[in-house]
Amino acid sequence: MTDVTTSCRDLSELLPVAETACRLLFQECFKAGIRNVFITETYRSQERQNYLYAQGRTRPGIIVTWTLNSNHKSRLAWDIAVAPPQTLYDVATLSKVGAIARKLGITWGGDWQGSIDRPHFEIKSTWQMPKDYKLEGTVIVPSNSKLQVQLIAKDKQEEVTHMTPTWNPGSPSMQTAAEQYLAQAVKDGIIQDSHLKDLQNKQMATDRLLGLYITIDQRRSNTK
Repeated sequence: MTDVTTSCRDLSELLPVAETACRLLFQECFKAGIRNVFITETYRSQERQNYLYAQGRTRPGIIVTWTLNSNHKSRLAWDIAVAPPQTLYDVATLSKVGAIARKLGITWGGDWQGSIDRPHFEIKSTWQMPKDYKLEGTVIVPSNSKLQVQLIAKDKQEEVTHMTPTWNPGSPSMQTAAEQYLAQAVKDGIIQDSHLKDLQNKQMATDRLLGLYITIDQRRSNTK
């Protein structure tokens, strides 16, 4: 059973359309020079929603949510925060991200009337990428304050792929090595076990695996 006290920060737990929208938002933040933002929550179970709703009501603490029916449950929403030295929910930074979200057709909680929720972003299941926008490479979306947003452009991505062995799920030795690498990252709490399951089930795209390797290496280097 999932621990209701812990937030899920794994983008793969969002619906594919929401994951794409989130990556596009972080890509455009990167291009705008906003690289100190990170994910604090993606999917949220009903049990966790109930737990958060109780805070400030039947459980000690300040109120953090106004609803029992959040789009986090539908895998269509995500929350972000801002890394130090700025405050966790720096209004100026979140407002800049909100302005970018509007251009992308992404709903920003900072635009809501009454119950303003600046860290919150969501889409409808019918969301489509706006004209003249595209994912320009692999977008590294941080899930903690120690990392920064990155965009590995396609030409750079091809260069990295050329310098290292091409991922080939049909190669037993490469499959085993990749599984062991991700398994250790899961054990260390760096990534969710859903990534390992996708790799084992031959559902791991090359660019996603590359992004995971980069993320894992960064997090390990930052903890040394």
